[in-house]
Parts: sequence; C-alpha cells; structure tokens
Amino acid sequence: MKVTPVTYGESQRPPRGDYSVAREDYTCDQAWDSYTKEQHDLYVRLFARQLRLVRGRACEEFLRALGHLNMADSIPRFEQVSELLRRATGWQIDAVPGLIPEEAFFRLLSRRRFPVTVWLRTPEEFDYIVEPDLFHDLFGHVPLLFDPVFADYMQAYGQGGLKALRYNALELLARLYWYTVEFGLIDTPQGARVYGAGILSSPGELERALIDPTPLKIRFDLRRVLRTRYEIDDFQKTYFVIDDFGQLFGETAQDFAPIYQELLPLAPHPSDEVQPGDRLFADPAAKTI
Repeated sequence: MKVTPVTYGESQRPPRGDYSVAREDYTCDQAWDSYTKEQHDLYVRLFARQLRLVRGRACEEFLRALGHLNMADSIPRFEQVSELLRRATGWQIDAVPGLIPEEAFFRLLSRRRFPVTVWLRTPEEFDYIVEPDLFHDLFGHVPLLFDPVFADYMQAYGQGGLKALRYNALELLARLYWYTVEFGLIDTPQGARVYGAGILSSPGELERALIDPTPLKIRFDLRRVLRTRYEIDDFQKTYFVIDDFGQLFGETAQDFAPIYQELLPLAPHPSDEVQPGDRLFADPAAKTI
C-alpha cells in the first residue's frame, strides 16, 4: 500500500516497518511464526529486566494487570492477549507495521482496538529505541487496558482525536497523550508512581521520573498540559501527576471545542519552566524508591 508520512510527536521520521503488508486501516497480521529464536530471547531479556525495575515504581493498577498476562517466556501471540482483554474490558490489540497516521490511530482507539507494532528492536537497541516497538507497546501500554477506567479513557481519547482533526488541534491533543499515556505519573499513598508507557518501558526514564529532583512534577491541569511542549529524543523535563484515573477520564471526557478555540491562538509553554498557577508536586517518598 502507499505509505502516508507519519508524524511522531512533533517531528517527522521515515516510517520503520514493512508497510507493504498493511491493510487499508494499517493493521496487518502478526506473523508470529516469523520471529526467530534470537528475537524471542531478546524479548524475554527485555521483559525480565523491566519487570525488576517497575516493582515499587509502577502504579498498582499496572502491576495487577501484569498478572493477567503470560508475557514473560516468549513474544506473545496477539490473538491470545486480545482474548483476555475482550473478556476484561472489551478491548483487543491489532498488529500494525509501525507508526501509523493519526486518523487511523484514533479510529482504532475509538473502537477499543489498540495498535501494537510487530517489529522488535535489535540487540544494539536494548537500552534505548527512538520509536515504539513491539516490546514498548506490549509491556508499556497493554497492561493498563485491563483497568476499566483507563480503558474507557483510551477510547475517549480516540474519539476526541477524530474530532480534533476538524479543529486542526492535533498538536494540542498529542501533548495530552504524551504527558498521560506515555509519560504520566499518578499520586498514591506511597508517593508518585508511574503509569505512562514511555517511562515503564525505559530503564533510564523510570529512575529519572521518580528519583531525580531535576525535572518538574506538576499536578495535572488540562489546559496546562495542552499548552506544554515536550521532549522527543531526550528525557522529559516535566511530568504531570494525576490524582487517579477517574480524574483523568473526567477531565478529558468533555467537549474540547471551546478549549481548542481558547488555546490555539496562544504560544505553547516551554517544556522546562514553571508557569503562574502551577501546583508543584512535592513527593515525600521520592528518596525511598
């Protein structure tokens, strides 16, 4: 099929993956039998390393959800994961070659279908990868789709994305995804914990987000998030902290049209500056993690 240029965050990159196998909606077959023993072994090592790191750092909803999944011994078969998800929250995962255009992405989410990349990083990319691969998507994103409230938030985000296309507001909505689904923190009785997939699947970001005092931690405010730039190829300089998934769903399951009209004419905030009205999050448990 003809490949549409894919926007990843706020940059353009040639798509990585074999888009010749994609259908019109950008989904494809997983082709599980094509994975080599070396790829399965690499996946197992990635999973074991990250599982050790998320304990005590990931939110309880994520850790509980990992118990639903048998993902530790080999690259999972997507159809088996989908069967478990359908029974839990009505979601399924769909194989895709790699990054897909925004409209296709939003449409899948709006139908409770999460796109998971079929290609796996190389051994040389074990510690860092530029764009999402199979491990990032499966380990970082899929577990929280077992949480009913977060699962509803993801569908609402997809529905909102389709509407944002009409308002030329994708840049604003991308910031919401980045600062919640990818790099979100949640307040808990034990202190800040991670729910964002970009942190959960990254050893360096996982430690920095909770322990390093350098980045800002700001309590979630929808308009503040929508106006804030972010880092694509570096550690984040700001993290937003939600109270719980109910707050996240309640704040974002609304008509964004008047918010877009208010914010689109305004300049975005830098990714590393405190703004008037910010409620900074002081984590008393940060030094004990």
